[in-house]
Amino acid sequence: MSDIRSKFLEMLDYNVPGGKLNRGLSVIDSYKLLKEGKELTYDEVFLACVLGWCIEWLQAYFLVLDDIMDNSVTRRGQPCWFRQPKVGMIAVNDGLILRNHIPRILKKHFREKPYYVDLLDLFNEVEFQTTSGQMIDLITTLVGEKDLSKYSLTLHRRIVQYKTAYYSFYLPVACALLMAGEILENHIIVKDILVKMGTYFQVQDDYLDCFGDPEVIGKVGTDIEDFKCSWLVVKALERCNEEQKKLLYENYGKADQARVEKVKELYKVLDLQGVFVEYEKETYQRLLNSIETHPSKAVQAVLKSFLSKIYKRQK
Repeated sequence: MSDIRSKFLEMLDYNVPGGKLNRGLSVIDSYKLLKEGKELTYDEVFLACVLGWCIEWLQAYFLVLDDIMDNSVTRRGQPCWFRQPKVGMIAVNDGLILRNHIPRILKKHFREKPYYVDLLDLFNEVEFQTTSGQMIDLITTLVGEKDLSKYSLTLHRRIVQYKTAYYSFYLPVACALLMAGEILENHIIVKDILVKMGTYFQVQDDYLDCFGDPEVIGKVGTDIEDFKCSWLVVKALERCNEEQKKLLYENYGKADQARVEKVKELYKVLDLQGVFVEYEKETYQRLLNSIETHPSKAVQAVLKSFLSKIYKRQK
C-alpha cells in the first residue's frame, strides 16, 4: 500500500500545483472583495482555499486528459504526464482519480454548510459544460473530417464558452458568491460578463499559441498542426484572398514544420498581430463598460480584479 500511496502523491505533485494557480487564488481574492474590507476569519480563509484547490484539482483533471486527446508534448514547461516513463495510458485513470476526489473534499469540509448542495451542483454543472466544449472542439478536429469552411467566430465562441470560460472564470466567482451567502440565480449578469471575459482569455491563448514564447508560456503551441478552430485561423479566413485561402487549406492541420511556418507567415502577412491588438483594446473597453453598470461596488471590484489579471498578459 505504501508504494501505491507514493505513486498517488507523485501524480498529485506533478499535475496539480504546477500552474499559475490563478483559478484557485481567484476564489480567495473574490471572497475578500465581496466582504468589502472586513477581516476574514481563519475558517473563512481556509474554506476559500479549499474551494480554490478543488478548482485546481478540476483543472488538473481536465489537462491530464486533454493532453492525451491532443497528443501534446509539454505542459507547464515539462513533459505531459502521460509521456512520463511507466505512466502512458494509466494517465486516463489518474485523471479520473483527480476528478473523483473533488466531491470527497467538498463533503469533508462543506457538508454542514447551507450552500453544500449548491456547491455540488455548481461543480457538476461546470464539469458538464467544460466536457461538452471539449467534445465540440474534438469533433471539429477529427482526422479525416478536416474542413476549414465550417470554422467561424460563432463556432469558436461556442467552443470557448463551454470549454474554458465557465470553469476558468465563472466557477471561482460563483464559489465566492456562495460562501458569501448569495444565490447564484440572482447573478446572471455576472455570469454573462465572466463568460465574455473567458472568451477574451481564450483568444489571448490562441494568439500566444502562435506568437508567444514557449519559454514564457510553458508549452509548445500546436494549434496549427492540430487543426484547432483557433481565433487566428478564423480571422485569417475572413481576411485572405482566394490564393491565400488556398495556401491555408493546403497547409493548416499538417504536422509538418515547413507547412506550419507557411501558415504563420500568412498570419503575419494578414497582420493578425495588429488585428489582435485592436481586438484586445476594444474588448477591454467593452467589458469595463459592462462592469461599471453593475449596481454592486463589491461585485464590480471582483470583476475588475479578474480583468486586470488578464489584460495584455504574456503567458
